[in-house]
Amino acid sequence: MDNENSNKEFKVLNLTIEKFSLTYGLFLILWGIVISFISDSSSATSYIPSFLGLPLIIFSFLAIKFPSRKKLFMHIVVIFGLIIFLGGLDVIRSLISGYAFENIWADSSKTMMLLTGLYFLVQCVRSFIFARKKK
Repeated sequence: MDNENSNKEFKVLNLTIEKFSLTYGLFLILWGIVISFISDSSSATSYIPSFLGLPLIIFSFLAIKFPSRKKLFMHIVVIFGLIIFLGGLDVIRSLISGYAFENIWADSSKTMMLLTGLYFLVQCVRSFIFARKKK
């Protein structure tokens, strides 16, 4: 469960927001690789979650490594989180056009990005609110 453990640092699933972002980035990279392998895809688009996970890992790592620049790096992380969520919204186009899940792998990836991207954004906003109240 999400919590603000002992009012010192915001935590999601018992991880700091930086480590949660790092973990989410790793998940996205693995998702893209696994889905591309399972679907036997030769398209670079099947790696879109991986491409978006990489900057999450980089900027989350930088936020951990350089705490004085954490605010900047985590704001960049949130921008990529927004891009992930917005990319996932493309599944709605498939639903509206009546072609939803004709390509199960692509629409599964979009759905995953939509749902996890939304959850990630909500946690980031909660973290920012927590940090603001802490000042």
